[in-house]
Amino acid sequence: MPFFIFVPVWVLLLGASGIDADKVSLFVMVGDSVTLHSDVKTHQQEKIKWYFNDTRIAQISDYLSKTCTDVQCNEGTERFRDRLKVDDQTGSLTIINTRTTDSGVYKLQIISSSSMSEKLFSVTVHDVPGAETDKMKTKSVKKGDSVTLDSGVIKSPNDLMMWYYNDTHIAKIARDPSEICSGDECEDADGRFRDRLKLDQQTGSLTITNTRTTDSGDYHLEIITNSSSICRQYSIRIISEKSLSGTGSNGIVFLLAIAGLCVGVLLVVAGVSGECRRKLACVKSFFYPSTNQTAVL
Repeated sequence: MPFFIFVPVWVLLLGASGIDADKVSLFVMVGDSVTLHSDVKTHQQEKIKWYFNDTRIAQISDYLSKTCTDVQCNEGTERFRDRLKVDDQTGSLTIINTRTTDSGVYKLQIISSSSMSEKLFSVTVHDVPGAETDKMKTKSVKKGDSVTLDSGVIKSPNDLMMWYYNDTHIAKIARDPSEICSGDECEDADGRFRDRLKLDQQTGSLTITNTRTTDSGDYHLEIITNSSSICRQYSIRIISEKSLSGTGSNGIVFLLAIAGLCVGVLLVVAGVSGECRRKLACVKSFFYPSTNQTAVL
């Protein structure tokens, strides 16, 4: 009879202090920043440990001397040098400027006086060919053309996606349709993109139509889920037709005009006069102020 009393008590204790583990899969691109959310708020009494492929990479403890990241946790381990940040309030871990070597399994361990829980994150960092990376993250666009900034994902119903231009909130996709906005519809918009922004609600990609030179700058996208958040950055440069043609062609036209004038004078005078020599010297000094080159007519 005592045996039957002992078993349920033992099972109850195991449930209270056992390990409760679940797993989250994340796919990011090289250069992204990704945050692995702990989903807790620490009370400064828990010990929070992060592991990458079973190697401890971060820890928060009530003893400041035992708080560490990467090299501080394990001498000689420099995989994440200066690329890890831990939130002191939640214990969430952020990896910035991700690399393909960051792919692997991350384990969060939360230890309190009465229990221990674990959470697993499987992170895959996709390597994108250099040319495609440059095209995707840095774009030069002719003024008046449209440009699309791809999110690189298919949006899940619960995802929150927010677009920023130089830290100004310009677009948002949320689960609640009433919170979806773009351009002037967003709270802190400045009217810059009036009626020129289009959001793809399936992917979160952002299109800017009828681009202007004032649209040049840095854009970043935040993809926020219950368990993680990803930040992607883009640099856009809008080039006017004048910039594309450059000043070189105008200079050539000016040079040819002056040269034609000199040739005309030469024909009239029937020789190289001192005046034309002076004009040639003027043209030379205008285009080659610091050299001894001679303009060829």
